[in-house]
This record gives sequence, C-alpha cells and structure tokens, in this order.
Amino acid sequence: MNAALLGLRHPHSGALLAAMENLREIRRVYLWDADPRAAAKSAALPRSRKAAPITADLDGTLADCDFAIVAVRHHESAALARQVLASGKHLLAEKPVGLTAAEILPLQRAAARAGLVASVLYPRRAHPCAVAMRRHAAAAGPLMSLEARFLATQVRFRDPRSWLFRRREAGGGILLWLGCHYLDLLQHVSGDEITGVGARLATRSGERIGVEDTAAFTLEFRSGAIGTFHACYALAHSGGGYLNASGYDAYLALNGRAGRIVWPGVAPRLHLELPALRRTQNFRPRETTSYAGAAGEIFIRQFLAAVRGRGEPPATLADAVRTARIIEAAETSARAGRFVRLP
Repeated sequence: MNAALLGLRHPHSGALLAAMENLREIRRVYLWDADPRAAAKSAALPRSRKAAPITADLDGTLADCDFAIVAVRHHESAALARQVLASGKHLLAEKPVGLTAAEILPLQRAAARAGLVASVLYPRRAHPCAVAMRRHAAAAGPLMSLEARFLATQVRFRDPRSWLFRRREAGGGILLWLGCHYLDLLQHVSGDEITGVGARLATRSGERIGVEDTAAFTLEFRSGAIGTFHACYALAHSGGGYLNASGYDAYLALNGRAGRIVWPGVAPRLHLELPALRRTQNFRPRETTSYAGAAGEIFIRQFLAAVRGRGEPPATLADAVRTARIIEAAETSARAGRFVRLP
C-alpha cells in the first residue's frame, strides 16, 4: 500500500514515518505539510527510502495514496481528516482527532457512509499487557473497581511554549494529549463503559500555560463498578522530550469479585491473581523505532488488514467520540463542582 503522512511538525511525525519505513506492507510514503519549507527546517524526520519529497499539494498527495495518517495540531485535525474522507481515502488519525466530540462525530458518520475505515491512533490497545488484560478480564468476575494512573515528565521539560500548552490550538492539556489513552484502556480492557465522571482539574506546573496539567477523576461504569483515574505532568527526574521511554509512570488495574489483574507500570509485566491463574507474566516486545514500538506496528497492521477487508479496525472514531465525551464531562464537572452523567 501507499501511505500519506499529513503533517510533519507533530511530535510524533518522525516516529510515524519510521513505522511506515519499518512495515513491509508499505511501499511508498507521500509527505505533506502546509508549509514544506518550515517542515524541512524544523521536523526531526528520519531517513526513509520509501519517502517522496515533501509537498504542499494536498490533492495530489491524496490522489497517490491508499490511506492517510493525519498528524497535525489538534485544532487543524478535524478539517484535514474531513478532506481525507472526502477524497475517498481511509483515515488513521492521531488522537484526539478533533477538539470536541461534536467535531469528531460527523467524521465518523462520513466514513460510515463512504464505506471507509477510519481509526484513531490508540496503539496501547495492541500492547501485550493490554491484550492479556482484555483476554483475562472475565476471569476476575464482576468488577468492583478499576484504577488507572498516568504520569509524565513535567511541563518545563516539554517546551512550555509549544502549541500543546495553548488552549486554542490544543483544546486541552494532559487529558487530550496523554490521559485519553488510559481513559480508552479502562474501557477497552474491561469491556465496561464509563457512564459518569466527577473531576478536579488544575494547572500546577508553575509555567505560563493555558491548559490543565493535573487531573483526578472518580468514575462510574455501566456495570455499577466505580473507578479512579489520575494524570499529571509530574516527573521531575526523568529527562525530557516527547519520545522518552523513561519519562512515564503508569498503573492500570481491574479488581473483581474473583480476582484482580494489575499492569503495575510501563514495563511489559502483568500480575494475575485469578482463580485458575496466579502468576506474574513478563513480555518481551521486539525493539523497533516505530511509533509506540512493536505495539504501534501491530496496531497499524490491524488497521491495514481492516482496509483490505480482513477484520475490524483496532480502534474507531466511535472510540474517539466516546473519549472526547468523557473529557468534556470532566471539564463540566470541574467547573460546576458536581458529578456529570454521560449522554
């Protein structure tokens, strides 16, 4: 297949190009940016034998590709995704896809009408720990509680002047950029759905930014289980940058009547305390330069299989809409000081 990478100045553009280079299913990668000169000057793009020269010709780029990856600033994403779908091409969009659920929902409907595969990049779904949690979730019995935490390096190590910390362009802070992955995973691995949110949001970094850098939620799930979620740009001694493997701390747990399943960090290790299975399971994902590592390659391959009509996409725009609604409910909850039910 031929791919198009739309947006070359996104923090993940280089790793996404590396993924296209590493995947044998990809023959050619067409590179587009609204400002090719700025992209060539500022983008940290790896060398790629598959990559075409950078162009600002969007129509020509879309004419040559089978699918397009959209990786631009959040306030530009929905409009560009709309053009991809209008051209009849399949879509793989960086999260959050749009600033709001109201921006993403028309894209979901347009893709369905046109019979196109449209996915949001939630590559943590393909991580072996997430896959195993989802496979064993039923063995934990009816869920009582769910827990998630995601901490990243402090804002001062991530360039506080970046568009990611300006509300007009980013739409939000740590929730839209990083927290979304774990809000999605809580539902994906459990098979349950978040139906209510009580939230507190804060900006505590000491930097001059216009978005939240700290969030804490109480969650209600459709099954009746309750949960907690905490996200923060908190780590002071873990280096900097946006692709820094040591710059994260995470936790994900399902607690059921019959047992529990815990992913205790970012390392590929899972604790299983189940009636017929009590052990710590260690995984050894293959090392790769691709976006999100080996899990990213698996996720993209699942997307490509869906494009060929061989199975379902690994995540859909419906998942992006659901996450957007949770974050919007959290913002309402924080402003109003009350628990908010999702529609």
